[in-house]
Amino acid sequence: MSSTKQKSEGATSEEENKESSKYVDIYGPGAKAEIVFKTPETNSTLNLQDVQGLVTWVLADGFMPSWVFIKNKPLIPKVVMLYVPGLDAALYLAQSMKLAGLKQSCGNPRPLLALSCTSDGMQTIDALLTCKVKRKRNAIDSIRDTDQSTEQETSISSMDSAELLKDIPFPLTYYTLTAKQLEDNGYCLNQPGFISTHPPPDGSSFYEILALDCEMCITCEGFELTRVTLVDIKGQVVLDKLVKPTNPITDYNTRYSGITYEMLSGVTTSLQDVQEDFLKLVHKDTILVGHSLENDLLALKTSHDLIIDTSILYKHPRGGSYKTALRVLAKRFLSREIQQSGTGHDSIEDARSAMDLALLKIRNGKNLYLKFSMSLLPVLGPDFGTPPSLMRRKLLTLLGECGKTSSFIDDISIVKRYSSESSHAIPVCSDDEALLKARKEVTLHFAFCYTVSLTGLLTNFFHLYVCGRPRMIVYTLSGHNFQNCIPISENKLRTM
Repeated sequence: MSSTKQKSEGATSEEENKESSKYVDIYGPGAKAEIVFKTPETNSTLNLQDVQGLVTWVLADGFMPSWVFIKNKPLIPKVVMLYVPGLDAALYLAQSMKLAGLKQSCGNPRPLLALSCTSDGMQTIDALLTCKVKRKRNAIDSIRDTDQSTEQETSISSMDSAELLKDIPFPLTYYTLTAKQLEDNGYCLNQPGFISTHPPPDGSSFYEILALDCEMCITCEGFELTRVTLVDIKGQVVLDKLVKPTNPITDYNTRYSGITYEMLSGVTTSLQDVQEDFLKLVHKDTILVGHSLENDLLALKTSHDLIIDTSILYKHPRGGSYKTALRVLAKRFLSREIQQSGTGHDSIEDARSAMDLALLKIRNGKNLYLKFSMSLLPVLGPDFGTPPSLMRRKLLTLLGECGKTSSFIDDISIVKRYSSESSHAIPVCSDDEALLKARKEVTLHFAFCYTVSLTGLLTNFFHLYVCGRPRMIVYTLSGHNFQNCIPISENKLRTM
């Protein structure tokens, strides 16, 4: 038995060393993972989703947590999550002598926000072991979106502006930014040194809608304008000029701007010159379309408040201040690859893409579906392009899809409910069995190990930790009184 155990642990160690050796060229032979808690903001509290998010960030395709910094993340090959029912923070600290192994390995607890004021172990387990993810669109939706984008490009080329904006579900001004949105997104209005657009002359025709994109280089004074482009509703270029910055250029920023020394050689057009040209085309009643136009208008030193911003029009899945890149939106909604030349962005290409994205939204709205006469009928609305609704999926399933193996130890009812097809599911019904299985599982080559902690496992935790050599510990303590905290390790998530 002893030799078999040593052989098993030796094999596991060899596999883990082999896994770590893949990163030696990147991080160096002496590198190790480091986990640092950031100073919590005032009135900020962690919750169970934050704990789960830490696991998905380390092992899967999750988002980077804002409350902890992980250095050399790929060097953490294994995470152990230990759930302790019936133990609250006060009892954990009071019984530190009996729980010396757990305290020595994981340190002091950090408070988490409880799900409710009453104890509900299943609610806690569900929050830890199921994830909210975007509901994937079905094949019919994907085909319909592709057909719409192809139809859009074909029809635009053969229609005039009046036809393009005919019978739209909502007026154009529905999609322009409100005063608060302008302020929240950094649009500078009526700033010193800025010009403002003017009302069109009486009786004159003017562009109702134009798309703007600018390119900037870096000078000793920061970013300055080097190219400005305007396209009309059909994508025709109405203005495209290179601009000589006022200050000496320190970085042409070619990777993004597409501007080179050769392009600006001999250019004499100044910012003031291009502002005059701009004001002849863009009037106060002209709607300007673009992607994060606050940056373009800042470079132009121009105030204009009638804006359709595609970075806001198409909401980011995470909401808040997050914004989706123009190239991502173009690929998803227009089936168009942009910014792929390798020589920087093309302001004409970007302006046309922004205009087409805006038109797609304006002309189609959101595809909702109502069941009617055994068929699905499209209903138009202003939220076309918003993220799909959310659904819950098993954490272990998501880890499996990212190529991570997992081990799951708990009561048989919990195992049946939350384990996945690819996970190693182990139902237990006693303290001794839980301890025996957990000690074995953490020595195996699983990336993620979840176990419910019973008394025997708690008192033997330090031996389990050293024996299994997991690279990262996340544990939750759940008391009968949820007004006490659900903690995780505060000092650090120990790495070995």
